[in-house]
Order: sequence, then structure tokens, then C-alpha cells
Amino acid sequence: MMKLFKNWWGRFLFQDRGIVPTFKLLFILLISGLLITGLSLLGASWIFIGFLNAVILLISLVDLFFSPNRNQLDAKRVMPKEMERYANQTITVEINNYSKFSCEIRFVDGIPTSFQTIFPVNYKITTGINGINYQVFPLVRGKYGLEKLYVRYKSLYGLWEKQITFKIEETVKVIPNLTEAKQYLASSQRYLLHEGLKIRKQKSGVGEFAKVRNYVVGDDPRKINWRQSAKLQEVMTNDYEPEHGKYVTILIDCGRMMGVELQHGNRLEKAMEAAITLAAAALKNGDYVSVVAFSKGIKAYVPPAKGLDHLDVILKSIYHIQVDASESDYVNVVQYLQTLQKKRSLFLLFSDVHTFIHEDRTLLFIKRVRKKHLFMMIGIEDELLKERIKIYPETQVIAMEKTMAQKEVQFKKQQVLKWDNQGIIMLEAPEDKLAVTAVSHYINQLNRGLL
Repeated sequence: MMKLFKNWWGRFLFQDRGIVPTFKLLFILLISGLLITGLSLLGASWIFIGFLNAVILLISLVDLFFSPNRNQLDAKRVMPKEMERYANQTITVEINNYSKFSCEIRFVDGIPTSFQTIFPVNYKITTGINGINYQVFPLVRGKYGLEKLYVRYKSLYGLWEKQITFKIEETVKVIPNLTEAKQYLASSQRYLLHEGLKIRKQKSGVGEFAKVRNYVVGDDPRKINWRQSAKLQEVMTNDYEPEHGKYVTILIDCGRMMGVELQHGNRLEKAMEAAITLAAAALKNGDYVSVVAFSKGIKAYVPPAKGLDHLDVILKSIYHIQVDASESDYVNVVQYLQTLQKKRSLFLLFSDVHTFIHEDRTLLFIKRVRKKHLFMMIGIEDELLKERIKIYPETQVIAMEKTMAQKEVQFKKQQVLKWDNQGIIMLEAPEDKLAVTAVSHYINQLNRGLL
């Protein structure tokens, strides 16, 4: 009995198949019930009352014949295979009506609970193919499966609703947000505008030959291409740019401290978005990029390659990475990279500075690595710590909290300066500036010719 009740209750909640009365029919039954009650009080016979009930029920059932049969409806879902986190996406449901009847439908799609949307979707379909769009807002990265589409459609006069469930299996990947990466690829100099950093050539006439162009006022006369100038009868100059083919290794910490929640997502989410933006910048510059995601062990490794097509390989390899409950093993990942990366490379680690500066064994090991490779670590500023420093000490408790916050910041500055003098760069940036900080320091290393 309980199983049968659950089955019918499931059908009432947009599951499986069935026919349910609408509020219009219930209202009609309520009015007719009041009229029949009044007639019975006036002495109407039970035969007449039963006949009247049968007529009302028969008329309502006739309304079912003026609606499409279940086998006359077909549905298909049109959606992207990849969606960006925190970006509105459009999903289209195409319902093909093979009958001659129009009807009002409402449906609920079987999307994951981590997708924000508004259901049910209401629409009036006609004969033929009807495309219905609705918006979703993915919140959590990962791979998700969509299976069922639950549809209800009304009869001609809206007295009954038929239920039908379409089994439409789809798979969608929610990848990190690529807004900043797209901004950089669209205009790298505009993206770095607020940093006051320009992508400069290293030295005059040094680096890779790029092209021959028209001479303009301010160009170095020593770079004039006299042969091309003689051929074209106008002054031409050689254009050089920094050498390409450098090796950049991006390390993404997935340990416990990267799960700290920020205003928009957690530290890992911001680190992944910044890492992808940095990878796009390096790949656009013609460098080789490899990516390692790690915590206690290696979670994902993408071998070095160049070309913007490699960005898609990186996304497919790391889009599903989540925070682990364990502490990160920095020495293990650096040793692992040393066995794979023989050429001089820029190791750029996205992690938590506070955790990193307490790893004395790690820092001593990286000091040895620094002899061959460049090493840079970037973290996200602790907004709570900054707020505690700015607060006015009205009470003893607040004054104590402010003192401890100042002490922590001072200790961090001392440690960062100490290791910076030994060639290990550690930076912190606000969560909304993490990507641009990483890209600007990468460009700075190229401009200075250190890589």
C-alpha cells in the first residue's frame, strides 16, 4: 500500500506518467457540489443527483480527447557540452507536436541541484516543432548527467493535465570561468592597463625576428632593413620580439587551506581561473605550458606543449579538480616536476602564503631548486585579517584582535622578505586581482629576460 502511494505521489510531483485534475476542474466540481447539495436539500431525488454527477464527469472526460496523445509528442534537449561556472547558459527544449491540437505545457528538466534556474517553464505549443529556452546558472565545477524531462500539458479547456516523462540522456561539463582569459586574449595590453605594465621587447635588435614594417619616427635607425627599403622605395625596419618557447609550469594547490570560502567561491576556484588566464597568456606568447594539480599526491598532470589548442587540453584535465581534506605535500610535487622538467622553467605556485611560509623544509628544498628554475608563489589576501587591522579598538577584546592581526601581518612580511632575498618570490593579491597579478609578474619576468 505504501509503495503504491509513493508511486502516485511521485507522479503528482512531475514524475513518470498520469493524468491529474487542474484547479479549474476542482473549482467546477466545488461549485457543482454546492449546487447538488442545495438541490438535495430542496428534495431532489438521488437518481437525479447521480445523473447530474455522471454528466459533469463525462463532460470533463470528453475534454481529454481534445489534447495530444502521449505518443504524439516528442522532445529533444539542445545544450552546450561545456558550461562556464558563474556564467548564464541557455538550454533549448524542442518539443515536436505531431497532433492537430495546440496545448499549454509546463515542464521541469532534470538538471543537477547545483544549477540555479526557475521551474516550471510554461509555454503554449502548436503543431510542429516548438523551441523553448530557459536559463541556467552553474555554481559548481564538475561533470554532470541529465536524464529526464518531466512534462505536463493541459487539455483544450484546461480541465485535465496529462503527464509524460521523456528520457533524454545528456552529459555536461562545468569548467572554470574563462572571463579573464578571454579578456586577455582579446586585448592583452588593455587587460594589463591597470597594472601599468607593458609587454616590451627585451633589447633593441635582440630576440626573435618578427616582421618587416614601415619605419616610423622613434624607431632605432640601426634596425633599418636597407635591402627591403631599396626594393620598395620606402624606409623599412626590422621588428623583433622576445624569444618564444620558454617553459612555464603552473602548480595548483588543492589542499585543505584552498577550501576557504571567499565572496565568490573558494580559493581553489579563484586559483584555477587565474591559472587558466596565465596559461592563455603564456600559450599566446608561444611558450610551453604544463600544469600540475596536487594536494597530498598528484591529482592531475598536463605535459608541456604550446599553442592555444593546448588550453583546451588543460581545461579537460583540471576542470573537475576539487579541494582535499589533507595537507599539501610541496616537496613531493617539486621532486616530481624535477624528474620531468629538465629545462629551465618558471614554477608558478598558486597556494596559501600563510601555510607556505611555515613549511621550512619545503622552503629549503625550493631554495636548491631555485638554482636552476625560477620560482614564484601567489596567494590570495586574507580579507578578514585586513578588516581586523582597520577596525577601531573600542574595547579590550577588539584591541587584542587588532594586535594579533597586526602581529600576524608583520610576521608574514618578515618571512616573505627573508625568502625574497634568497630568490623565492611570494606575493598576495585580492581575489579579484589574482589573475592579473599572476599574468603581470609573468610578463615582468619576460621583460627582464630572467626566464
